[in-house]
Amino acid sequence: MSGASLSPRARAAVLAAAFAGLLFDGVELGLMPVASLSVSKSLLGEAFTPTLGGTWFARFTAALMFGAAVGGIALGHLGDRIGRARAMGVSILCYSLFAALGAWAETQEQMLILRFIVGLGVGGMWPNGVALVSECWPDASRSFVSGVTAAGLNVGILMLSQLARIWPITSDSWRWVFKLSGAPAVLGVLVLVALPESPKWLAARGEPGRRPPRLRELFRPDLLRITLAGIVLSAIPMVGAWAASKWMIPWADKVAGSANAQYKAETQGWWALGATLGCFAGAQLASRLGRRLSYVLISAGSAAMTFAMFQLTAPLRPSFHPVVFAQGFVATLFFGWLALYLPELFPTRVRASGVGLAYNSGRFATAVGVVLAGMLFTALGGDYPRVGALCALIYGIGVPIIWWAPETANESLKT
Repeated sequence: MSGASLSPRARAAVLAAAFAGLLFDGVELGLMPVASLSVSKSLLGEAFTPTLGGTWFARFTAALMFGAAVGGIALGHLGDRIGRARAMGVSILCYSLFAALGAWAETQEQMLILRFIVGLGVGGMWPNGVALVSECWPDASRSFVSGVTAAGLNVGILMLSQLARIWPITSDSWRWVFKLSGAPAVLGVLVLVALPESPKWLAARGEPGRRPPRLRELFRPDLLRITLAGIVLSAIPMVGAWAASKWMIPWADKVAGSANAQYKAETQGWWALGATLGCFAGAQLASRLGRRLSYVLISAGSAAMTFAMFQLTAPLRPSFHPVVFAQGFVATLFFGWLALYLPELFPTRVRASGVGLAYNSGRFATAVGVVLAGMLFTALGGDYPRVGALCALIYGIGVPIIWWAPETANESLKT
């Protein structure tokens, strides 16, 4: 059964819901980079130092990544058992409700626990949203809808940055943004009760003799290489993004200082604008150049642009925001690429599990990478440019690795 079995209106509803779910996912991913130092200044009080603020930024990021890794695998697998739409609704409710509780956090440790739980929902949204959209739309439209879906994350980051420009996030005023993060719970309820399910999943579930899928199926001999390839190819851009790229925002916050509290939001806004375009373009690039060649070009370009952002310019210089925009565009081409490629690797029976495991195992590596980057940050005395430039080398690993992965251009989704 194909995506054409859904009406155009139903397919549009699926795309809109997945886009909105990932948009609010993006708000959660962008929240602590822009709010972390303000939260730490407020909760730590006189104990706060710039270096300690950077250390806590790394801890908050690692907690979110660990949560997203666990949630992406567990809730991705749930999508293969109870349906992509239902698991997507559960994910949205998880990240929105626990994000809102952050408004009442009184200690750094409480916030750390909440960011882990928020991560569970953040991780579950991506594999279920991507699997649902890829299965509900015909093959000819998949590069377009994959790009639209992937762009949702960075539209959310962009939206948050613009809100933070209007209402600056400071040590005296940061709880409002956590309260606002609870609003997507309404979307989660609507997805649970009204969104149509994937026809491909319904057909696979109804086949005689089929048992509920198990995660260990992804490590059978016929899927092992595919699963490992998906994990490694997802980990590289994710570790690069959080261990390298994201340091630009607390760096901008430190340089601009409290006298220019909006500058960090402007920096995130320029990055998110480039990233929104990059996520959409990544799927188109993969469709036109093939999966392997496009990944090589994106890897090399991301390493170069991240190095340039930390070594060839600096916050408050006229060139900084244009370079931030360009780095955001190039480094997030990966995520449009992944939204198109990962669903092509796995059969319908384990597609959400496979996409969830591949994408979110990378987040385990990301959490470790962020902790190590935080240790490097402390060892270098809080030197943001040196940390960012050294961690930019991570992107280069993708150049040789992609040739080990299968080329899936011009192939239909596996049944």
